[in-house]
Amino acid sequence: MYLSFLRDAKIVNPNIRLIGTTATPYRTGTGMICGPDNILNEICYEVGIKELIRDGFLCPLRSKASKTRVDTSGLHIRGGEFISNELEDLMDTDSRVKAACAEILEYTQDRHAVLIFAAGVEHGKHIQRIFQEQHNIDCGFVSGDSPDGWRKKMIEDFRGGKLKYLCNVNVLSTGFDAPNIDCIAMLRPTMSPGLYYQMVGRGFRLHENKNDCLVLDFGGNILRHGPVDCLRVTDAIVKGNGDAPAKECLGCCEIIHAAYARCPVCGYQFPPSEKTKHQTTASTEGILSDQASVNEYEVQEILYSVHSKKGAKAESPQTMRVQYKIGFGSYISEWICFEHTGFARHKAEVWWKQRSDSPVPDDSEMAVFFATNGRLREPVKITVKHIPGQKFDKIVGYKFDDPEIDNWQLDQDVPEYVQADDSIPF
Repeated sequence: MYLSFLRDAKIVNPNIRLIGTTATPYRTGTGMICGPDNILNEICYEVGIKELIRDGFLCPLRSKASKTRVDTSGLHIRGGEFISNELEDLMDTDSRVKAACAEILEYTQDRHAVLIFAAGVEHGKHIQRIFQEQHNIDCGFVSGDSPDGWRKKMIEDFRGGKLKYLCNVNVLSTGFDAPNIDCIAMLRPTMSPGLYYQMVGRGFRLHENKNDCLVLDFGGNILRHGPVDCLRVTDAIVKGNGDAPAKECLGCCEIIHAAYARCPVCGYQFPPSEKTKHQTTASTEGILSDQASVNEYEVQEILYSVHSKKGAKAESPQTMRVQYKIGFGSYISEWICFEHTGFARHKAEVWWKQRSDSPVPDDSEMAVFFATNGRLREPVKITVKHIPGQKFDKIVGYKFDDPEIDNWQLDQDVPEYVQADDSIPF
């Protein structure tokens, strides 16, 4: 229909331009709606979830860890999604349903409207039955097979506050509007980032009776796809069983980004060749990327070196890499940009003046020379911020033993600095 309309419109006006607006620029089955061969070709403007929450247009989200665990590594994928009957068989066990329902009730005592996503019809009926028989609590259930009148009544009761818990299968993920939803319980894993976003998105609406929306992820979806505000969909079909963007630390069980070789929480060093078996759980990873963790570490040793960006031209500015040893084989790094301009140079000047009364160096080579010869005041502790989905941790604070530079350091004899050249090894 749309293509026919556009063809007719172009006959009337060959220069016609089409502008579309949407909250979800991708579809579960077809992927991004913008593309060279699509009706809409490119995104000309977008505003992110974090900005909309910040400005008061969307409700904040938060996530909660769960004790209920599922392992989806044995499931097969067809068309970019788990095979439905295999998925339902995995999720619809009596012990798993009972445990999940008990946790939902535990976390939702102060919630008003809880929307539950099940893996299949029998799974949804099982959830409903456990709520009613084990806990004497009404839980509605709707699916594609539900009579229209029944489905309409369940939804009206849920929107109106008469029904606190409503379970569904594939009918309330897209286009369903109930602003009072203050908890989303995902009892189904999905390989589709679009479906993941649609499920979570039911809790974004503002309502006078809610301060935030709690997301309970029993399917490992946050772990699998990452924070919802960092979600990027590029392909319509997810291929293969690729590694998850997050993994569990074997030392402290924290959920961290898969790129980490060292746990930012406890310092556990992953073996270089380790391939962690995919195991999904209700994620401790934030549902939003700014739900960061902040930790303080004692500094055992500091290493300084000149760093050149991989693939950079010979004339490109270098940086001084500073590595803080915080445990056995565990390091946190930062890069100080003496050779850059603007804000990067300003940050380098502040960093240097915090540690030395000497003039700020103009190049990284000189900075490393003075640093390795004991001319810098060094922190005994650092404060590190971990943001879900980001590859590197960020150092946000330093703690020094003495507010003044040690006289021992100032009185040391330091050899004269000589600019390195081809004949002088550095």
